[in-house]
Formats: sequence, structure tokens, C-alpha cells
Amino acid sequence: MNETPLTQIKDTTANPAPLGLLGFGMTTVMLNLHNAGYFELNTMILAMGLCYGGTAQIIAGIMEWKKGNTFATTAFISYGFFWLSLVALIVLPKINFIQPALTPADEKAMSAYLAMWGIFTAVMFLGTLRLSCALQFVFGTLTVLFFLLAYGDFTGAGPGFKHFTGFEGLVCGFAAIYTGLAQVLNELYGKTVLPLGVVNK
Repeated sequence: MNETPLTQIKDTTANPAPLGLLGFGMTTVMLNLHNAGYFELNTMILAMGLCYGGTAQIIAGIMEWKKGNTFATTAFISYGFFWLSLVALIVLPKINFIQPALTPADEKAMSAYLAMWGIFTAVMFLGTLRLSCALQFVFGTLTVLFFLLAYGDFTGAGPGFKHFTGFEGLVCGFAAIYTGLAQVLNELYGKTVLPLGVVNK
């Protein structure tokens, strides 16, 4: 009996996770510098949200889909569209050619929006328990950030609370940047340059 030889196809494509992590992390840092009170909400933040936080993460998520990585696909595409939706929430009410003019989301609506993202992130955090300590820290601090932002909008907390939330967001953003750059450098050098605390499954 003749057996058909099996052909194994080796995946030689690049790891898209650093792109997604850096797109998320750098945009998060920029937004939370605003939340911490360093500058106003401006076009720089919106451009980062559209291009790097939004588009680059979606591209990374599609690349992860090609690799069969369900967790990363869900995370990067979801957070990519989070950034696009956040920009849309800010920009759509200001577009004059839409008639009747769209009503801006009030603080209660924004608190519901942010709380929903907090719930999603909390569940995704459970998935990181199978991945690495670095990702656990990113998703853990992001969960806290979403709920702090939701609480701040729901209660109408003052600028002091918003600034505190901004500093927590900076921790989250820089953690994502570290995780992304660690993956790049560790792969380039073929050894652990920056530790990620990989979990033994």
C-alpha cells in the first residue's frame, strides 16, 4: 500500500505581537499624558489613535489570525477598534455636514462605554495567566485603568482623580511598550535580553 508523503509547511512569517503591543502602548502613553494634565486633548492624540493605536493593531490582529492565535487576534483587533471608536466618539459630533448634528456622549454614556471595555479586559486578563507575567501586568493595569476611567466619568470626579488615573495609565502604556520591545530584542539576540516571565503551561 502506497502512502502519500506528508508535506509540512513551516511558518516563516514575523511575530506581529510587538507591533500590536507598541501600537497600544505608545498611544496609551500619549492619551494618559493628557489625562495626567500635561497637555490638552489635541490632534496628536487623535492621529495616534487612528493610525498607530487603531490601524496598526488591527493589522497585527489580522496577522495573528493567520498564525492561528485566537487570543492575540481578539485582543489586537478589539483594542484597535477601541481606539478608532474613541476617536469617532470625539470627532463625529464636530462634523458639520452630518444633519441633524450628533449629540456628544455624556459622562454617563462614557462610563458605560469604559466599563464594558473594563469587563472585556478583565476576562482577557484571565487568558494571560497562561501566557507571561509581562502580559498579566499589561492586562491587569489596563483593567484597573478602564474601571478608574468609568468611575471618574460616572461620579464626575475632579481633576485630581483624573490626573491619578492618567498616571496609572502611563504605567499600563509603558508596560505594553516594554513587553513589545522585549519580544523584538529577545528574538534578535536569540536570548533573554529583557525578561517577560513566560509561564510554564
